[in-house]
Amino acid sequence: MLEIVYQDDDFIAVNKPAGMLVHRSWLDKHETQFVMQTLRDQIGQHVFPLHRLDRPTSGVLMFALSSEVASQVMPMFANHEMEKTYHAIVRGWIEQADRLDYPLKVELDKIADKHASQEKEAQQAVTDYTPLAKVEVPHSTGKFATTRYGLMELKPLTGRKHQLRRHMAHLRHPIVGDTSHGDGKHNKLFREVYDSHRLLLHASRLEFVHPFSGDKVVIKAGVDQTWQRLCAEFNWTMPD
Repeated sequence: MLEIVYQDDDFIAVNKPAGMLVHRSWLDKHETQFVMQTLRDQIGQHVFPLHRLDRPTSGVLMFALSSEVASQVMPMFANHEMEKTYHAIVRGWIEQADRLDYPLKVELDKIADKHASQEKEAQQAVTDYTPLAKVEVPHSTGKFATTRYGLMELKPLTGRKHQLRRHMAHLRHPIVGDTSHGDGKHNKLFREVYDSHRLLLHASRLEFVHPFSGDKVVIKAGVDQTWQRLCAEFNWTMPD
């Protein structure tokens, strides 16, 4: 059963578990569980995805309840009229909030995009980031006896593929558990010491003005047990 975090006559949103694909894909033929099909079976009607979350990312994922609503609302996501807030655990300490405006080249999939042009221009990518908490743990990942980690709030102002993961890696503060853009030493430490086997990136909030009622809608999704364990271990409190 998926956790439904919002529902009205037009939309439904769930708290997507880490590791679950949004919908069926020929690239992952062996997979048997998908958010779209699971939710359809759970509520007994078709749902239409309005945006996506990477497979390893958890958190707020919204669907339309009809194709008509989906076609009307998709431009809101395309034009970034939805404010998204994520939380992440990163390597090292970032001491102050800032905005990263760093263009990203289109990331091509080796299989799906094998015939695509490799020479696309980098696209504008902007992320606001704010440090919330930090910790120094008594475990070494290199020349020092201890290792530092930080809890970050991230707000993407554009929607590039793997934007948050790539931006934090560019800042030399990769997200823990990121096997594509992260640091294997830190991923290994979290697996072996903290039993954390996931990307520590969570879509916590989605805010928008309802296109039909005009009301402001705020959808929140709580973190899973892995996150809860880590926050307790590091004496961190997740913001509401």
